[in-house]
Amino acid sequence: MDLETQQELIAYLSQYLTEARVDRLDDVLAKRTRQIAVVLEGIHKPHNASAVLRSCEGFGVQDVHIIERDTEFDPNQQVSLGADRWLSLHRYDDYGVNNTAICLDRLKEQGFTLLATTPHEPTIPIDEVPIEGKIAVLFGSELRGLSTYALSHADVRVKIPMYGFSESFNISVSAALCLYELSKRLRQGNQPWRLTEADYTALKLEWLRRSIRAYDQLEAEFVASLDKQT
Repeated sequence: MDLETQQELIAYLSQYLTEARVDRLDDVLAKRTRQIAVVLEGIHKPHNASAVLRSCEGFGVQDVHIIERDTEFDPNQQVSLGADRWLSLHRYDDYGVNNTAICLDRLKEQGFTLLATTPHEPTIPIDEVPIEGKIAVLFGSELRGLSTYALSHADVRVKIPMYGFSESFNISVSAALCLYELSKRLRQGNQPWRLTEADYTALKLEWLRRSIRAYDQLEAEFVASLDKQT
């Protein structure tokens, strides 16, 4: 479906939501970014996974890349509060392959700089990371952290400054702190960070579909009306 047709479908489906709800979708989309992405490698605990998704959604980060290793990624809905409904989740869960390699290669092909979070030196503080181009922040499992492969193939190793006896924060806390710092500086900077028109349109259509019961029937009616016009 081309961009113009998507926009016509959006106008058609928007009739079935309140004006306030459509305005809310537009307001959130206007603050979304794809300049920052999050990568979760081997996250085991559902409440941690869910809390990270909620932080991504809250800070306007659209894309989360999920690398499954020996445990299925299974967020807890009571913690995420449905945040995953509004995110683009990219899963790497093929058995017998290096899912981490596939994910990182894909991100590098898309022009992302890979930031590996780790408390172990050598690292630079997260607040000193240059905000240039697209950034993907990598978080590892609760016990082991990131894999050796992820650490060795990242472009930069970063840490959250710590001033107590604890070596590191819980992963959900770490993700929230990193995203706050990076998203704040991204939005305060000069580089373009908002969605492209194509991404904005595609996401709005996706969100409308998730917001309207029996949207598929309405969409079929819309397509039928187009067929009659031709």
